[in-house]
Amino acid sequence: MKLELFADYYQFYLQDDDLAVGDFSDAWNREAVCRVRIAVVPGCVAIATARNTTVRVELVFSEVEPALAHDSWSHIVEADMLCNTGRIVVAGCTDYFPDARRCPVKPGRHRVRVFYGFGTRAADGFGDLMDYRVDVWPIEAPRPVVILKQGPFPWSG
Repeated sequence: MKLELFADYYQFYLQDDDLAVGDFSDAWNREAVCRVRIAVVPGCVAIATARNTTVRVELVFSEVEPALAHDSWSHIVEADMLCNTGRIVVAGCTDYFPDARRCPVKPGRHRVRVFYGFGTRAADGFGDLMDYRVDVWPIEAPRPVVILKQGPFPWSG
């Protein structure tokens, strides 16, 4: 599924449909913003973006862990997300929640793998636009947040 989301405040979310967006005040620390590029709270993963604008996101849902193809991506990170409702909401942080896209999944724990890649040149001339791919699949046991490929550090848009 391909989407365009407004990444207001340089982020967009994947979250359980039954939850309000959590409090990310402690989760968005320097390490999360500059190095990891995601923040995780119960039932929600916030994905940092390089620009405060509309971003292109491809969501791929699988029943098993997909193969890791990392050659064309500049940064790849994974985290867990609980989704007890069986519906993951994908939205920019200021989107109107009732209108946000809902994606059916198996209720329970999921792994979220986020890929960051430079796309086309921005029309405003202020750097490249980013493309994002998010793979989601069910898992049984919790796993830590892990960076599979580290992008440029410190990160800047």
